Amino acid sequence: MQSRKLLQVAAATVSAAGIFTYVRYRREIAAIRCAVDTGSTIAETSAGDIEYAEAGEGKPMLVIHGAGGGYDQGLLIGSDLGDDHRIIAPSRFGYLKTPVPKDSSPAAQADAHGALLDFLDIRKAIVVGASAGAPSAIELALRHPDRVSALILLVPRTYDPTNSVGVDASRQSQAVLRLVERSADFLFWTILQVSRSSVVRFLGVPPELEATASAEDRERVTRVINSVLPLSLRARGIELDSATEIAPWPLNQIRCPVLIISAEDDLFKTLPGSRFTAEHIHGAQLHVLPSGGHLMVGRTAEVRKVAREFLQRGGAATRRPRLAQLREAQLETV
Repeated sequence: MQSRKLLQVAAATVSAAGIFTYVRYRREIAAIRCAVDTGSTIAETSAGDIEYAEAGEGKPMLVIHGAGGGYDQGLLIGSDLGDDHRIIAPSRFGYLKTPVPKDSSPAAQADAHGALLDFLDIRKAIVVGASAGAPSAIELALRHPDRVSALILLVPRTYDPTNSVGVDASRQSQAVLRLVERSADFLFWTILQVSRSSVVRFLGVPPELEATASAEDRERVTRVINSVLPLSLRARGIELDSATEIAPWPLNQIRCPVLIISAEDDLFKTLPGSRFTAEHIHGAQLHVLPSGGHLMVGRTAEVRKVAREFLQRGGAATRRPRLAQLREAQLETV
């Protein structure tokens, strides 16, 4: 009899905890939905409707978000780079309020970026492509070179003949990936509450790095995680990114100054592609972070400094032309 009462009390406790958890989830997800729904504008462009938001003043900087993001993630990335630019942050195809056209390729997305600049009467902009936003950023530089004053690629999804970028193969990351693919908002939110490290690893960051980061850096990671919610409003875009195959670009045709930043411990393995891309773009500058993972945790100040110096030089590369390097090598052997 006593054991039955204990079981009843335990069941009631678990039930109450479950109800409390779900109420908390509903409250938090409602706040996120409200912020996302009211923070943007719809541009009626020649490429169709494009959701976007703006922040700051200065030279235009088009910030293209990564997988699972939207304009809100773009604004966050833009703020990481400083407050001295006019940040234009669109939602890519399938994310939030930007619809999916018949042609949803990175090339078509690049044309849509150009159409948004036309709508805003911006002739030329600095273009930042983060993670899965890199393919359309590269396409924009190739297809509309007169619109791109400088190109910055952050932990980019790019081509490498020996490596493909993606979620790491750990059991935790693959489990979270399945929730994301199913747009399971509540389950994703619940995993975040009980196993934050699993979500952090899924986002390409070594959990032990994030666990020992400063409170400010951990709060930034939380903001990035929140920029993935609600999954249900970003599901179509995630599907498109998952289905996109990355093929070699004619990188030698890119003429604007290029800065590429990646991290040694990025669990998405963006560094091999970053190196390959930098090697095939004339004068490109590659900056490798010794740590930070895919979200560059603890490296915001360094990334901002590197990007600012790059842009202050007019985007000029720091490395010498290939011919000068060869001449120096010949002199060293004499």
